[in-house]
Amino acid sequence: MFSFEISPEQQQLKDLAKKFAAEEIIPVAAQHDRQELFPDVVCRKAWDLGLMNLEVPKEFGGPGLGVLDTILILEELNYGCAGITNALAANGLAATPLLLAGTDAQQRRYLGQLANEFTFAAFCATEPGAGSDVAGLSSTYRQVGDEFVLNGVKHFISNGTVASWYVVFATRDKNLRHKGISAFVLPADLPGIRTTRMKDKLGQRAADTAEIVFEDVTVPRSALLGEEGQGFRIAMQTFDRSRPEIGAIAIGISQRALDEAAKYAMVRQQFGQPIGNFQAIQFMLADMAIDIEAMRLLTYKAAWMIDRGASSSIVSSYAKAFGGDAAVRITTDAVQVFGGYGYMRDYPVEKLMRDAKLLQIYEGTSQIQRVVIARDLLKQR
Repeated sequence: MFSFEISPEQQQLKDLAKKFAAEEIIPVAAQHDRQELFPDVVCRKAWDLGLMNLEVPKEFGGPGLGVLDTILILEELNYGCAGITNALAANGLAATPLLLAGTDAQQRRYLGQLANEFTFAAFCATEPGAGSDVAGLSSTYRQVGDEFVLNGVKHFISNGTVASWYVVFATRDKNLRHKGISAFVLPADLPGIRTTRMKDKLGQRAADTAEIVFEDVTVPRSALLGEEGQGFRIAMQTFDRSRPEIGAIAIGISQRALDEAAKYAMVRQQFGQPIGNFQAIQFMLADMAIDIEAMRLLTYKAAWMIDRGASSSIVSSYAKAFGGDAAVRITTDAVQVFGGYGYMRDYPVEKLMRDAKLLQIYEGTSQIQRVVIARDLLKQR
């Protein structure tokens, strides 16, 4: 039976996340943004409440939530601040390859650590010369006896300097493209690993974004995720699951922008009346609301499909592309509603606009999503 209703348990999750965003995130968001402060205190409170590591199975000590449950929580947290939520949610991206391809021993060690210790993890795919083109990555591995040796540089890695462990993608032969890529899970404190936080970002400035250098990092065979050559498939399956979460970020940012703009429109006076009385402003607010409703439906559908084991790749791309693009439109219009004040840091909409832009870039740009969608359309003909 098709239904648009969420369960009472899901509503409780949303309410908990909404309360946390209002009480713990919004009051400190501007300070963390301006000073680029990593929100470890906020993250610890989220971990204590069970608002981190949402999809870690119960058998390893996690809440064992589904993707739709996760989406409902993340949209409320991102209403407060996308940068802070990035920090507390990035563990999910690192955990997904283990959920997909990890052995029981790997899952118990690394997922169990997330559930039972306040710690962070990082997903390491992007490189200086390989972003959207994951198959073009240059980090290498070679086998030496029963061990593997990793070399390379990763860029723009969320939680890279604070993580206790990494999932790392590397190739044994770059000429093999996607067929040569394998995935490894390893502790972050191994000899040969160096990290540097990348600062001065446009938005989501509270999040830890890192460069990670691997120089002759030796790992045992037990660090291999799945089989050799399966790394590209693991990465793509991970993105299929994570792209709806980008839709959730878009929902949270956009809903906050609409609420702030609508509230301001009813108190800002021009020509002797609130600007919300003018049709030009009303149409902008109405378009925001339409886009938010559409992104919710796409994002929820993608999450619903994943939870049921259905192929969700194209719908996940729909949700990610539409959500990212719409969030940029919505936040830009929110700044416009505020006029000159919207351009000032005294009001929250300029930060929302900066935070939204990243949604069109990471985990596959809006253009890459269109490539994926177009190829699927043409393949059906």
